[in-house]
Amino acid sequence: MAATTLANSFSKDSTATAIIVPGTPALTVSYQRLAGDVKAFQLKLAKLGIKPESAVSIALPNSYEFIVSFIAASWQRAIAAPLNSAYKQSEFEFYIDDLSSAVALVPKGSFAQDGAAVRAARKYKAAIAECYYNGSEVVLDIKDQGKLAGNGNVKVEQAQPDDVALVLHTSGTTGRPKAVPLTHRNLARTMKNIQATYKLTPEDRTLLVMPLFHVHGLLAGFLAPLASGGSVIVPQKFSASEFWKDFNEHKANWYTAVPTIHQILLKNPPPNPKPNIRFIRSCSSPLSPKTFHELEKTFDAPVLEAYAMTEAAHQMTSNPLPPSKRMPGSVGIGQGVEVKILDQEGNEVPQGKEAEICIRGENVTKGYLNNPEANKTSFTKGGFFRTGDQGKQDEDGYVIITGRIKELINKGGEKISPIELDNVIAQHPAVAEAVSFALEDEMFGQDVGIAVVLKDGKKLSGDELKKWMADKVAKFKLPKKVFFTDLMPKTATGKVQRRLVAEAMLKKEQPKAKL
Repeated sequence: MAATTLANSFSKDSTATAIIVPGTPALTVSYQRLAGDVKAFQLKLAKLGIKPESAVSIALPNSYEFIVSFIAASWQRAIAAPLNSAYKQSEFEFYIDDLSSAVALVPKGSFAQDGAAVRAARKYKAAIAECYYNGSEVVLDIKDQGKLAGNGNVKVEQAQPDDVALVLHTSGTTGRPKAVPLTHRNLARTMKNIQATYKLTPEDRTLLVMPLFHVHGLLAGFLAPLASGGSVIVPQKFSASEFWKDFNEHKANWYTAVPTIHQILLKNPPPNPKPNIRFIRSCSSPLSPKTFHELEKTFDAPVLEAYAMTEAAHQMTSNPLPPSKRMPGSVGIGQGVEVKILDQEGNEVPQGKEAEICIRGENVTKGYLNNPEANKTSFTKGGFFRTGDQGKQDEDGYVIITGRIKELINKGGEKISPIELDNVIAQHPAVAEAVSFALEDEMFGQDVGIAVVLKDGKKLSGDELKKWMADKVAKFKLPKKVFFTDLMPKTATGKVQRRLVAEAMLKKEQPKAKL
């Protein structure tokens, strides 16, 4: 039977290794054990009162407890909503409020410390439960029942293909992140596509370096390998100094990451002995041909660049394995997904011409939650999803992305909405106007630049502004550079164009030639 839900997408009785959590000693979990732990945790969620369509906010780092709670929530027909555990309180509040979360799962000790996620959950009356592995089971320690008080002991459910299993937010160009619902069917399809692209088998083992709150880590780095009967090594976070030690010790043979991580690995001494790497996958932000060639030369492995979006449950296109052609500077060909280059009217343009990259497939979301406006503009009349990226296809169908139609800042795979930042900075008492934009950055591909016009008579330094912002946005959103200007460049109609602002600021920075 073809897998259509997360409940039937991996073996429940195999004694083969599913997960390894590095440590002294490492925790090694078989498929049988994983299924047992998930089932036990599902019972705990049902007892707490988690029923179909309840949102379960998971504010845990990469860990065994994240894995078990995520899968258990999906088995219970609930909606898993993984969150970056480094968020600030206001960010947690937005996500918990947006989905009316029933419960927030937080790390052990968070309740006593009154952590940011705990305060946010309390504000919106979500139940609060600490979640951790105690050596024999994954514990659900309920600290506050919130809105679930008196609503416990619901029945244990069986997941259905069209249930929403996962909701992730994507930074919208309107500043307000859009909620992307992904069904079990969407996820099962992507897992199958990824498995087929990279010919994953039970012999394969990957080292997970991407966060599980991101589709890249969750689907390509974790769920697809499980669906293929392979195994996943799950350290708590990416560490350049531990990466090859874990890779060699636990016998991994492939990994997937953003270009920033590939670059960090290239800056560190290569592993000795050199592991036998079947392939290296790169995704979530453009990989420069220079990094592509350095990776292949250093690690003796084919590098396969892919192209993905949250709305497509991750993967849309990828370069194929050898002996097929892999092309630096291209994100490859559609992988179980139809890809077309369409104009504004939704008509296909001649081969080689640039227009919007659009996709259609069983992996693609049916639409955003509670956002009819975005849904109207995001799909063509033929049911293709508009990616917002501009690109073209060569005669073999390989996709080349030529730019963002939308203006998100893509910092090492983390998408940052410039409008969200503008709105935060505009609240500073000394700021009259602020515009954020992408700066080219060697390490991250892009970083954040901000142009600021101060109010008359007010003073503010770049460092003071960054310090003020640090309480309001996650660390990765802080600007690399702050430019002060008296006048914001605008179009004839008075519209601020980020590209114009960026050009003007960078020009100001150029040293003037001496006459």
